[in-house]
Order: sequence, then C-alpha cells, then structure tokens
Amino acid sequence: MNNQKTLSVRIGVSTCLLGERVRFDGGHKRDAFLVDVFGRYVEWVPVCPEVEMGLGTPREPIRLIQQEKDIRFLISKSGVNHTEAMRNYAARRVEELGKENLSGYVLKSNSPSCGMERVRVYQPSGSANRTGTGLFAGVLMKSFPNLPVEEEGRLRDARLRENFISRVFAYQRWQRATQNGVHRAALTRFHERHKFLLMAHNQTGTRRLGRLLGTPKQFSDDGALAAEYMQEFSNVMRRTPTIRNHTNVLQHMAGYFSKDLTTDDRRELADTILRYKQELLPLIVPITLIRHYVRKHNVAYLQSQVYLDPHPYELMLLNQL
Repeated sequence: MNNQKTLSVRIGVSTCLLGERVRFDGGHKRDAFLVDVFGRYVEWVPVCPEVEMGLGTPREPIRLIQQEKDIRFLISKSGVNHTEAMRNYAARRVEELGKENLSGYVLKSNSPSCGMERVRVYQPSGSANRTGTGLFAGVLMKSFPNLPVEEEGRLRDARLRENFISRVFAYQRWQRATQNGVHRAALTRFHERHKFLLMAHNQTGTRRLGRLLGTPKQFSDDGALAAEYMQEFSNVMRRTPTIRNHTNVLQHMAGYFSKDLTTDDRRELADTILRYKQELLPLIVPITLIRHYVRKHNVAYLQSQVYLDPHPYELMLLNQL
C-alpha cells in the first residue's frame, strides 16, 4: 500500500482563502483547514480574478446582474460594466493555468467571479436568485471539465471534503500515469488500482468504465479511449460515497482473505463492518482492520488498491466518516 505523505500536488485557489487581503472590502477569508491542514500537502497556485484584472483593493462591490438574456459583471452602485474585461481576463488566465499542472481547484463561494454555484444573480427589479456561477469559475470549469473543483464552504462537510481530496489525489495519479503518453496497459493498471474506490462512489459507473476498457476497438486510438475513460472516471468520482456503498466494498474486500482468518477474527471483522454500517464506528476502523489482514496475509491484489490509502493518512479524513 502507498504512503502518500510526501506527495505534493498543485492546487489552484482563490487568493483570499489563503489570508491575503484582496477582498473588495480590503479583508480576507482565510480558511484554516486549507491553510493549516491541507496546505501541508499541496502547493497552492493563488488566483484573484478581480485584482489580477486590474481592480483595486478595497473596491466597490460587484454583482452579477441579469440584463435580458445575458449575465453582466457590474459594479453595483455606479453600474460600471466589467463583463468583457473579466471574460477576456478569464480566458487568458485559464489558458495560463493549463500550463500549471493543477490537480484541483478551490473556489470562494458566493463570489461573482469565483463562485462555483448558487451565486446571487440580481434582476432589474433589485430582487435576486441563487442561480449563478462566477464568471471566472464558469470559464475555468468549462475549460477543465475533469479537474476536481470545489468551494471552501462545501468543504466544511466531512463527506464532501473527503470526496474532493480523494478526487484530487486520484487526478494526480492519473496525471502521473499518463505523463509519458497514453497506453491501454497503463489505463488498465490505473483502473485496477482504483476499482474499489470507484465502487464506493458508484458501482454502475464502475461497470461502465470496465466495459470501456474491455471494448477498445470502438476508439480510434488509445488517446481517444483515455479521454473517454477520464471523462467517465471523473463523473463517477463526483458521486459522494454512501455508507451502503462503503459497506459493500468492505465486505467484498474481506472476501479475498476471509478463508485465512480464524473464526474469531472473521466474526470480529464482520461485526466491525456492521457497526460502521450502523454508524457506530467511523470508516477508518474497518479499513484499518482490513489493512492489517491484507499485510498479514500478503493479499497482493488488495495491497495495490487505492481505496485503502486514498490520501495522506495524517489528514484523518476517514476518521470523520
């Protein structure tokens, strides 16, 4: 099993979340988890669209405003229109970010430039609905549809936080697996290593990925196969794992070495998985027990499974599930 403690991944981030005073009011939105915990394992690539496009700090607040069929990026009081300037900046900056080898991105929630979803869009009447996406965030996500992207507000939820970070490290493994070109054999190895992790996210999607790899002749070359695989892989990984799916995965893995256990050990493992299912124990408990038996009985296939070691152990993300 892999020790990922020393891995460093590059993550794009809204600059204000790192504690930099770039907000419209001259303040910041420092996020303690991102800076003090996750920051030990990643290299941040900070971006503040509003400052980088030339707006000062402090500055008048900006809103997304509906004008006929278009969404405008306007200073709320004076009505100065920065829509085209932001769109031009976003296109240029996102192209630059494509060279940064990013494995994920954390956006500032509710921001008219960086909000991922549910950003306020104001109507001519002055009322607002939460149907918008920040202008920069929209360009970013359209340009990199498979890149793991999340908002800092949603990362306060333990399941969403673990899901995002699991996606980040999976994406980095994909980058490493394909950095010297794409080959079907490498795709197959990547899929096999992630099989149980994918099953925890969505079993139907996992089967679809298996069928893709099993019918390569429908693609013009390995590059086309890899592109289709990664799109479906990302779709599956966006699905937050459920307790039911985790339970199924744990029971499936236990089947690989159950015959090698004593009756008491077999009963203890089954009881531990059941208590997790009943939400009496966190996920880390049955996973730790399975790790122990995988090492003890040298279960080669499970030793390579990312599910047992999806991200740095010290983040303790599985302790909260």
